[in-house]
Amino acid sequence: MKIRPLNDRLLVQRLEEEEQTAGGIIIPDSAKEKPAEGKVVAVGPGKTNDAGERVALQVKEGDVILFSKYGGTDVKLDGEDYLIMREDDVLGIVG
Repeated sequence: MKIRPLNDRLLVQRLEEEEQTAGGIIIPDSAKEKPAEGKVVAVGPGKTNDAGERVALQVKEGDVILFSKYGGTDVKLDGEDYLIMREDDVLGIVG
């Protein structure tokens, strides 16, 4: 299934969190937090400003981003979990 986000929205796939700490302790699934880091899979065309012009997004496909912990809406596509979020929920681009 192919999905194209609208306006200033992004389709993001969460990156997997490490299962072991630096000290070697293995973290069980029940104790893991959802990671706030993900890879941008698709981006919308951008937001329209007051003049009616389309403003392109700063984030592009393939970027690894940090986002707010409770930002976005969880969706499931083809058995995979994704987030759809606004560019405003992105805290920064990694790398």
